[in-house]
Amino acid sequence: MAHIDEHNVLTILGEQILPGKSATVNFNIAKLYTASSVEVPIIIERAVQPGPVILITSGIHGDEINGVEIVRQLIAKKINKPKIGTIICVPVVNIFGFLDMKRAFPDGRDLNRVFPGNPRGSLASRFAYQFVKKILPVADLCLDFHTGGASRFNVAQVRIDPLDVDSMKYATIFNAPFTLHSKVISKSYRATCSRMNKSTILFEGGKSKVSDKEIARLGVFGTMRVLNHLDMLDDKFTVPEAPKPSVLVESTRWMRAQYSGLLHTKVSCGERLTVGQHIATITDPYGKFRHVVKAKNEGYVINVNEASLVYQGDAIFNISREHNEDQDEAGAEEEV
Repeated sequence: MAHIDEHNVLTILGEQILPGKSATVNFNIAKLYTASSVEVPIIIERAVQPGPVILITSGIHGDEINGVEIVRQLIAKKINKPKIGTIICVPVVNIFGFLDMKRAFPDGRDLNRVFPGNPRGSLASRFAYQFVKKILPVADLCLDFHTGGASRFNVAQVRIDPLDVDSMKYATIFNAPFTLHSKVISKSYRATCSRMNKSTILFEGGKSKVSDKEIARLGVFGTMRVLNHLDMLDDKFTVPEAPKPSVLVESTRWMRAQYSGLLHTKVSCGERLTVGQHIATITDPYGKFRHVVKAKNEGYVINVNEASLVYQGDAIFNISREHNEDQDEAGAEEEV
């Protein structure tokens, strides 16, 4: 189990990292069919002066490249070298999925639905168990980076449990363009962090298999603001100011396709809609059919389905709504 002793010595995965030192420790619990080891690099940077331990993760879903790019930039720009305390970066948690550009583990399980894991369970469950036992205990604050699933593009956002006061505080400091109230999903990484009393920031932005420069910039800048608040950001960095306060979204409504066909969207993520606004068109391939999709309520576009083809019933937009509006078809995109 990871721990820091009374002499400020960090022990993780059996290795000791002294104050002021750097280390890359390989987390290895499984092998490929060829018997080749699959190693997950854990990149650790420690300041001489004690302080908080920040655990920064991405790639829990192997095809979510934006998160990986955010953590890569934090490392490449040496933002992860703290003035005090310790920063632990895991750029690719699900290395199996990353190798194949797939969301899930090789056993077909969604890693973010098997926490805290089981030492005798499926491969994903065993991995989650080891991660929770050997890495997570030392963390004070967890930053976890995701994107929209499949062809769905998420606006840059932080998701929090509104009852979690600490996470709400850090979300305000992170100051993503949007902050969404989001229930904690059972067996997710965030749920396990919550049970272990770890404050968590879950950042969402962009879509899977695509690296978006603007989304990466927002993720890096938000992380820098959090590190600066904790007095961990090196003095050589200028703290990026957010252009405006984050928009708080208490609930959202999904709009679903009423017809199958080719989807032509007319609005972008983050855009403010008015009732009746033309937001998409669905057509058939033969030029005989054209259906105009109109906004049912005022609100911000939180998620856009960028698929070219949709079936009847497919989710095409997730739109914020006022707290007192009807509760049908409500809820932010399921935590990924």
